[in-house]
Amino acid sequence: MNAKVPAVDPAKRPLLWRERFKPYLKRLRQPVPLVAEGRLTRMVGLTLEAVGCQVPVGGRCVVLGAGGQRIEAEAVGFAGDRVFLMPVEDIHGLTPNARVIPTQHAREAWVGDALLGRVLDGSGRPLDGKGPLDCEARVPLNGRPINPLARQPIREPLDVGVRAINGMLSVGRGQRMGLFAGSGVGKSVLLGMMTRFTNADITVVGLIGERGREVNEFVQNILGKEGMARAVVVATPADHPPLMRIHGAMLATAIAEYFRDRGKNVLLLMDSLTRFAQAQREIALAIGEPPATKGYTPSVFAKLPHLVERAGNGDKGGGSITAFYTVLTEGDDQNDPIADAARAILDGHVVLSRRIAEGGRYPAIDIEASISRVMNEIASPEHIKAARRFKQIYSVYQQNRDLISVGAYQRGADPRVDEAIEYFPRLEQYLQQDMHEAFNITKSLRALEDLMAVAPAPAAGKKR
Repeated sequence: MNAKVPAVDPAKRPLLWRERFKPYLKRLRQPVPLVAEGRLTRMVGLTLEAVGCQVPVGGRCVVLGAGGQRIEAEAVGFAGDRVFLMPVEDIHGLTPNARVIPTQHAREAWVGDALLGRVLDGSGRPLDGKGPLDCEARVPLNGRPINPLARQPIREPLDVGVRAINGMLSVGRGQRMGLFAGSGVGKSVLLGMMTRFTNADITVVGLIGERGREVNEFVQNILGKEGMARAVVVATPADHPPLMRIHGAMLATAIAEYFRDRGKNVLLLMDSLTRFAQAQREIALAIGEPPATKGYTPSVFAKLPHLVERAGNGDKGGGSITAFYTVLTEGDDQNDPIADAARAILDGHVVLSRRIAEGGRYPAIDIEASISRVMNEIASPEHIKAARRFKQIYSVYQQNRDLISVGAYQRGADPRVDEAIEYFPRLEQYLQQDMHEAFNITKSLRALEDLMAVAPAPAAGKKR
């Protein structure tokens, strides 16, 4: 005997059909966009060429290698129907005619308070083995432009804990400074001192293109637990692809922007701006851009201000990003193309001298060659007067250093030189500082004013 089918109220039939086909109706309202896949036609060095796919510059693609391996790449240029791709990670297992699939992923970064105390790579993945990140927001990697007229002026000093900088090269909140140095003159130690001793709310450190060994040493020895407690470190060592090194610099800046927009005073330390420029040069030369100065392409000099201008003060009521960018001067040449370009777009520079470092004085800051362009806006008249007198006496000694060293100068010949000889040991002592010793702004200014207020003692045997 056949079972009876329960009768359905005709008025409810549209509702039943709607429930049954609800998932399909939803898919119709939100259709999946068609993706035109391409194929890999050429690979030279790190540059991949693909045809058949439509992807904008800056867009992401997935290249399927042998064995189903997925290699993420980014479009960096095109010529006709050819798209130039640069891998984000190491390349392994690629074959001719491999599938190239454009993705809808934008260049974004996860941000939040969970980043504090963590070490990330250029893609935002943790390197410290402390588990996944629990972040609540995403921000674009390229940042957002700020109307220059909406930026707050620099009016307050930032304490970096280094006596020579606080006293002689005062840094303001929102200032962007360059740290010009050759290799091995103590720039990493100076960055670590500023990270530990600063009174900024958050510190973001970008280690771009440096030796992999230095990353762990910087985190463990230079920063330590005290420095890491309120710091975020983004590390992309020299063996990472050039695109990853660029993303590391952009990620560190994006993290700093996130905390600035939340009203925090952020100290951004990037080591180094030169490695960022070299990574952009590698990409530009690989896709055929002609070189300009010492092999650097025009796009390099366009990328530098785009990165640096993201730092600084925010809109009214927001926080600030005070940034220090290290610049590696090749062969200690202060007129290196990147050093010259950086000086033009930064708000001052601190020069570390190899000669001073070899003499055993650290930090090896060359006071004569260094300058802070906003010091007059944030320092008191008494402070500026004392710093100017310090520089004048120091400069007089350096100009006559050779004569003094060989004993060719006769005391009494020039009162200014006599004064410089008596002052110089105390000037050197003021500029020297142990890496584990902190000097806040108050102590730094008091020591400078006391030093300049005390008259030098008369030389032994000198007539009065």
